[in-house]
Amino acid sequence: MAKRSKIIAVFSGTFDPVTYGHLDLIERARQLFDKLIVAVGHNPTKQEIFTQQERVKLIRPLIADYPNVRVASYRGLTFDYVRSVGATVILRGIRDMADLRSELQQANTNLLVGNVETVFMVTSHDHALTSSELIRQIASLGGFESYRKKRLVPPSVAAALNRKLGMGRTAKTASATKAVPRGKPRTSRSNPPASRAGRGSKAKWPPGETRATTAAIRSHPRQSRLLSVDLGLC
Repeated sequence: MAKRSKIIAVFSGTFDPVTYGHLDLIERARQLFDKLIVAVGHNPTKQEIFTQQERVKLIRPLIADYPNVRVASYRGLTFDYVRSVGATVILRGIRDMADLRSELQQANTNLLVGNVETVFMVTSHDHALTSSELIRQIASLGGFESYRKKRLVPPSVAAALNRKLGMGRTAKTASATKAVPRGKPRTSRSNPPASRAGRGSKAKWPPGETRATTAAIRSHPRQSRLLSVDLGLC
């Protein structure tokens, strides 16, 4: 009986950042293949948070307990990298029909041009709607409180996100603070503020705004707050 050759699979992606959905696929796939390589790629069309080396460093301790799994970075075409490491299979996760449509096109290209097969694995129900892009949006808007972190990414990744994005927010806040002049602005005597205007004087309202509309907005603070909320990301 001929000895079966080892099957090496490559789980490629940007992993920016790595999520519990990625780790779930790694845990399940390592039991199907003799060797699994988590290949951290570079996508020039995406705005990255972490560099390739930073992503590799974040993933390495998370797979340290899996003897048949390793992580590496690569550039260029995925099927070229797959053949260079002696692998025969590309592993991809499928969350929904939109993923399937996109992945089918890539799988056909990798097969026709690179002669490399693709194996699809369906994500677990708990991670079906988790994506790195969504996590980047949540984190960049400051919505990464501790109770939310535990649901989407490992603690080490959440801490790295806070450090990376927190520094950006701190720099912006400091820049905005420097732009604000210290001390109280001087008020022209010829145009006193509305709160100090006498009964006989008229308060000046912004163009297109009346006393009635301003009073209505102030009496409904929730409505005024909604003006600054990005409904698309709530």
